[in-house]
Amino acid sequence: MGIFSELESPIFKNEDMLSPEYLPADLPHREGEIQQLAANILPASHGRKPQNTFLFGPPGIGKTAVTKHVFDEFEQYSERVKCIYVNCWDFKSATAVFSELALKMGFFVQRHGWGKDEVMGKFIESLKKTRKSVIICLDEVDQLQPEALYDLLRINQYVQSPVGIVFISNNPHVFSGVEPRIRSSLDVEEMEFKGYTIAEMRDILQKRAIDAFHSIEPAAVMLCANDAVQKGGDVRMGLQCLLTAGREAEKGNAKKVRVEHVKSILKDVKPAKPEILKERITDTERMILKILGNKEWKSGELYEEYKRQSTVNQRQGTNQRQSTANRTPISDRAFRDYVNHLASIRLVKIEPRRVGSDRIVSKA
Repeated sequence: MGIFSELESPIFKNEDMLSPEYLPADLPHREGEIQQLAANILPASHGRKPQNTFLFGPPGIGKTAVTKHVFDEFEQYSERVKCIYVNCWDFKSATAVFSELALKMGFFVQRHGWGKDEVMGKFIESLKKTRKSVIICLDEVDQLQPEALYDLLRINQYVQSPVGIVFISNNPHVFSGVEPRIRSSLDVEEMEFKGYTIAEMRDILQKRAIDAFHSIEPAAVMLCANDAVQKGGDVRMGLQCLLTAGREAEKGNAKKVRVEHVKSILKDVKPAKPEILKERITDTERMILKILGNKEWKSGELYEEYKRQSTVNQRQGTNQRQSTANRTPISDRAFRDYVNHLASIRLVKIEPRRVGSDRIVSKA
């Protein structure tokens, strides 16, 4: 017993509570979103078609957590509904997605050697045999190949039990460029997730801190909350701040986490690297960043340069990463939407509009 008492941390009660993967029982300040998503899914528990739903907003503000929370509730209380979470960063093609869905339904699928039609057929077979309604979450849906999205949207043609889809993306315009045949089948209700205020961020971090630490100063939690909001509003940033401050306190043999521990580590807690974010943006947005380079652009001039380069690519039939759609210039309205999204994830800066002049756009 003496050995174990020496190993017990004077700071951490349960460090796992600060993990981004931990899903708490309560999600403060997301009660409305939970109720709305649950209401959209509820018809599936009665054998009726659920409402497809698109959740969007900046990274780290609860979109995935809300979905998993609602899925857990339905799986626990409704035997007629099967909820399946898929991250499209890991499963991008139709073959990969349908293989994962069939496996999650408990049906064997050979990982290699089967074509799309075979694995899609296996998933349809699983739906017919289980007779359950299925809700599929496609997280980071912007990574999903268009053909896979089209195949998923027409699953209801082959089965009696309804299938609904929850889409998640940081990009509110992820469906703006999809083909008409896909757009006509989406039938989505949009749910925008707003960023947390400092007070809301404090509440979220305080609940985690109570379970994670033996003792922490309230002002230390507030400082972590303020830093997270200032760095983009990502809850994961606040959790990382708490964790790092706790380890700093532990290293100094302190009895509680104090403000000075937070202050000493703030410079080491950084937002998501732009390189990582760039991997998760569209080809059009990637092209905009390339054009921006290291100079400031008037928004009108930036759009004209984008159109010029798109036209050149179209004439040359480029084999670069740009898709065929992105070789055809998009509209000025759609272009502004993409620029605004890049600004929302802090990859570009936009100076406030001045009367009679374009906005000024540059890399962040």
